[in-house]
Order: sequence, then structure tokens, then C-alpha cells
Amino acid sequence: MNDKKIIIILIFATILIVFSGILVLNKPPVDIKASSNAKITTQNNAYDWGEIKYEGPKATKSFKIKNSGTDILKLYNIKTSCACTSAQIKTEQELSPLFNMHSSSSWTGEVLPGKEAELIVVFDQQFHGPSGVGPVERIITVQTNDASQPKLEFNLKGKVVK
Repeated sequence: MNDKKIIIILIFATILIVFSGILVLNKPPVDIKASSNAKITTQNNAYDWGEIKYEGPKATKSFKIKNSGTDILKLYNIKTSCACTSAQIKTEQELSPLFNMHSSSSWTGEVLPGKEAELIVVFDQQFHGPSGVGPVERIITVQTNDASQPKLEFNLKGKVVK
């Protein structure tokens, strides 16, 4: 009888630890407050790679993100729509970790007024194996503290060919 109680307690403790970890990892940064003086500007947020050779180098694209406001622009919670795609932010101060569909991070990038950051996107066309040829479309989302544009989307597409 005591063995059953110990097993039940261990199972309950394990479940509690796993769910606590999930909550902590998915928690957005707490110090991010919307600002009407941080203004995100991009020249474009869409790109067509055209044909992407399956045996070729990984497809990459960079987007400029400018802060045209008077307050610090904060970039955080970067996500991709597929694990085959990673994204990274480069600011004057630092290079972020790599983000993808399943990553969670408390990282926040800061772009000073009048300055730019760079969103670097890498698509691994071999990730899905030889059957992963044909049209692809990937979306990268970036959350910001710009009160008028709290979420920015970048759309990329192409066609993987043998």
C-alpha cells in the first residue's frame, strides 16, 4: 500500500514540475509596456525566394527594422511558422539567439530612436526531406512595444526544386 502512495506522489510531483516549467518558459517578458513614441518602420515585410534548389545552400533573407520614433523600440517573442525556419535579430548592441517555431526566450532587443535592427531569416529546404519539394510559405512574427503596431509579420515564399 505504501508503494502505491509513493508512486502516486511521484507522478503528481512530476506533472506539477512539467506544467510549472511550461508556464515559466512561455511567459512573455514582464517589463514590456506599449509606447506611443516607439515607431516601427520597415521598407518591406514580404519576399519571394523564387526557386530554391534542394541541394543548394539554405535560403536566407534579411529585413531592416527601423525605429522612427523618439522612444526605445523593443522587439521580442520572435516566432517562425515552421521548425524548418529560424530567425534572429541583430541590433547595434547584440545578436539574439536563434528563434524558431518552438523556441521560447525572455530575450528582448532594443532599437534606439533613429537606429535600425536586422531580422535575419534562414530556411532549411532539406529539413522535410526529399519529399519536401514544391511551394513553401513561411511567416515570422515579432512582437513590439509600438502601441500602433504590437505585432509585425514577415512573409516569405518560394518553391523548393530538385
